[in-house]
Amino acid sequence: MDFDLNQDQELLKATVERFVADRYGADEARANLEEEQGFSAANWALLGELGLIAAAFRPENGGLGASAADIAVIFEALGRGLIAEPLIESAFVAGALFERIAPPSVAESWTDDLVSGKRRLALAHRERNARKNSRRVETRAGRNGVGWILNGSKSVAPAGWKADGWIVSARTDGAAGDAEGVAWFLAISDAPGIEATPYRLIDGSQACALVFDNVKLPNESRLGGGLADLEAVEARASLAQTAEAVGVMDYMFAATLEYLRTRRQFGAPLGSFQALQHRMVAQYAKLEQARSLLYAAVMADPANEASWRKTMAGVRAFVAEAALALGHEAIQLHGGMGVSDELMLGRAHKRLVKFSRYPVDAETALDEFAGVGRSGQSGVR
Repeated sequence: MDFDLNQDQELLKATVERFVADRYGADEARANLEEEQGFSAANWALLGELGLIAAAFRPENGGLGASAADIAVIFEALGRGLIAEPLIESAFVAGALFERIAPPSVAESWTDDLVSGKRRLALAHRERNARKNSRRVETRAGRNGVGWILNGSKSVAPAGWKADGWIVSARTDGAAGDAEGVAWFLAISDAPGIEATPYRLIDGSQACALVFDNVKLPNESRLGGGLADLEAVEARASLAQTAEAVGVMDYMFAATLEYLRTRRQFGAPLGSFQALQHRMVAQYAKLEQARSLLYAAVMADPANEASWRKTMAGVRAFVAEAALALGHEAIQLHGGMGVSDELMLGRAHKRLVKFSRYPVDAETALDEFAGVGRSGQSGVR
């Protein structure tokens, strides 16, 4: 099996690495994260100019139609840079879902701006009572004669603060946990009756909670598709998240190795002590196992969606646990300074903690791989 990058992928990798080198020194990284929306608007615009946002979209819509290998190349490099911009949340989840389910009349007015980065969408799906059951939707949408009335709340909309709109799941029929009866709606951010409350996630990225109080939506705001479309999109996004996690692991391992080589104790570099060498070898093995599983996911056939989702669930389950273990070791080997604001190591570890918990944790991913769906029913969904 040839794992060498082709010429286009080498260029793609070089583009991403140049972006990280130019825009993500330690001071810039902190400043970007502290922006009101949780990332740099200038960087987001540049990602659009570089075509990295377009990687999430199909060529017929002006996108790059990135392959699984392309996605892995992009996000492993971005993971090493610990970027704050919500490329996964806004492009590979919300943008890709919109592309999949939006009727032509709605897509026509949004797609070009989404691909270029001029406008941004976020997914509003998770609810407080859903816990691990992503199919539990209590938000309701009912007809009012000329459109729809939306009522309910969403506990977390990643990268949803300051988004131009949200793709909202709402039940039009059935009970809260039913697999059927859920529709998607496009809610514009300035629509009357929407209350958005921002908050920070564990890694410092921005999210928001949403309350919909008799929000009037036009008839065309109802998009197509159902929950199965989200599950298909999330499988592809999970590849991007896993590649990013491998990149973060690589960054933490390299930073820890450099620290052990330069930090002296008892008159010798810490890295000269055999016990610490053994611990680093164990973490290197975890890193390479995670990267190998990422390659396995890249080689899987995404055309077979059921098999693809099963493969991604298994890969995510292993990488999530390996990433946390490596992060814990890196922090411990640095000592207390490993969680200080002076080092990016602590932020990197928090990014891995978020990856290991959202949108699914390692245990849930392993259940999916074993044949138990997110709803607790038999079969990978």
